[in-house]
Amino acid sequence: MEINSEIIQKNIELAKTGDQVAFTFLLDFFWNEVYGFMLKRTENETDTDDITIETFAKAFDKIASYNPEFGFNTWLITIAKNVHIDMLRKKKSSLFIEISDEDDDRAFNVVDETPSIEDEIITEQNLSQLLNYIKKLKPAYQEVIQLRYFQEMSYQDMAETLEEPLNNIKIKLLRAKKLLAEIITKKEKKKTK
Repeated sequence: MEINSEIIQKNIELAKTGDQVAFTFLLDFFWNEVYGFMLKRTENETDTDDITIETFAKAFDKIASYNPEFGFNTWLITIAKNVHIDMLRKKKSSLFIEISDEDDDRAFNVVDETPSIEDEIITEQNLSQLLNYIKKLKPAYQEVIQLRYFQEMSYQDMAETLEEPLNNIKIKLLRAKKLLAEIITKKEKKKTK
């Protein structure tokens, strides 16, 4: 099947309604273009991976604001450029942290902070609460969080286990973390009221 602008536009419209298949189509179709563009700019595969993942996550979050007068790929590249600029700013600001002699001395006199029994109980309770939050996610999102953070699988191992493209795994995990953060934030707000 030849992919033309009509098919792309149809998938964009479906993605605006939250259609996961349309998101996957757009991700698969535009991933290499965004990745290739950013790799030329950064000359660093790790940074390029991070930028491309964040680009698609932002694009899917803001897809309702996409203006069809412009090419979808142009819109994605613009987002990628902005993500890259933000990354450079963060790196630059983290390079220039001033450390006083007092801070330097404190760093060498670190106390053993092995968790006490009380700390371990609190950690267990927090883990139990986190697992309850994770159960509120759709099964596909629960699965990627389980594989990544509890079984400590690499993205590649996850892709092979789930028989899905690597890029889909990265985006699915990113969306799962975002949804989980929203669930936790809502629950915490209810507690404080």
